[in-house]
Amino acid sequence: MSRFNSFMQGVRVLDVSAYIPGPLAGLLFADMGAQVIKIEPPGGDGMRELGPRDDADVPVFHAAINAGKTICRLDLKSPQGVATFLRLADEADVVIEGFRPGVMKRLGIDYATLAARNPRLVYCALTGYGQRSPTANEAGHDANYLAASGVLHRNGNPPRYFDPPITDVSGALFATIAILGALHRRDVDGAGCFIDLALADTPMLLQQFALAGFGATGVAPQTDETYLNGGAAYYRVYRTRDARHVVLGAVEPKFWRAFCEAAHQPAWLARHQDALPQTELIGELDAFFATLSVAECIERFAAADCCVTLVLDLGEAVDAPHHVARNLLRLGPHHDLQVLFPAWIDGVPPAVRGPSKTTADPAFAACFDGHRSTV
Repeated sequence: MSRFNSFMQGVRVLDVSAYIPGPLAGLLFADMGAQVIKIEPPGGDGMRELGPRDDADVPVFHAAINAGKTICRLDLKSPQGVATFLRLADEADVVIEGFRPGVMKRLGIDYATLAARNPRLVYCALTGYGQRSPTANEAGHDANYLAASGVLHRNGNPPRYFDPPITDVSGALFATIAILGALHRRDVDGAGCFIDLALADTPMLLQQFALAGFGATGVAPQTDETYLNGGAAYYRVYRTRDARHVVLGAVEPKFWRAFCEAAHQPAWLARHQDALPQTELIGELDAFFATLSVAECIERFAAADCCVTLVLDLGEAVDAPHHVARNLLRLGPHHDLQVLFPAWIDGVPPAVRGPSKTTADPAFAACFDGHRSTV
């Protein structure tokens, strides 16, 4: 087993969230060795109703994002359920919740209540629009947050949202980073804290370049205008003669030079710095790639080290030499395809996850062992 899988050993996490953001953050903690208790309502997380099912009728989306956790079914609207949750929170290091603002307070398990009993608790509210916003109680999903952040506007005409969901996934990553930082600080001062993280805020940090440009010029970028959204000939998707696609990513001049030389197009060398959008040059490259098959592209550019890559579908990507060599896509105990944390530690990749365990007995002893962490 990799040392990665023991990084958070001794830490206890209560995951009171659903669908992707909170559960993905909880999955990362479980991967790092934390004891993660996923609290679900009596009917289960709604993620169980999304996506395909395997031959044993297991919902694969839910199983993938909750592997390695213990799932406790609790009715948090009942006094018994609240009492059990409070006992669990007394022994927890971290609580992750994804309710709209005010819900946890109405249930009697908000941060103020929990922190009064367990001052070392790190509590992360991972919500759509955060605790302090005029839209705090509005519903939303990934596409809504991208639309409200100015990201969708310049990515496609008409605008296209993304798969995988950018804000859901980045929200989980930012939550994990913030919680890890809070646990580190707790080692210094002994105090937990309240983390207010809005999914709608995450695209802003992700679009540093666009915001820096807007701050300097006051001009909002449009579709096919920037080098990151199709405005540059050197960083764009092109269609081949056999109806496949390749990406050219020759951003740096040295890669552009290598590309132009392999393409036998010396006249293009000086046009790397043409003003954006490089419409005329893009048209010339469109016509050029349309004369080549995928095999011809690979033959011509593979050895040139100029950032030309075939666009693969998911099945092709899984079997690609890079992913095979990295050994981070592996079959789990039930022949489930698992994608593991993308890092080797001391030359060892992370271990395959075990399945989640669901307890029908919501008693305290069924979840935590009753000894508070000193981590």
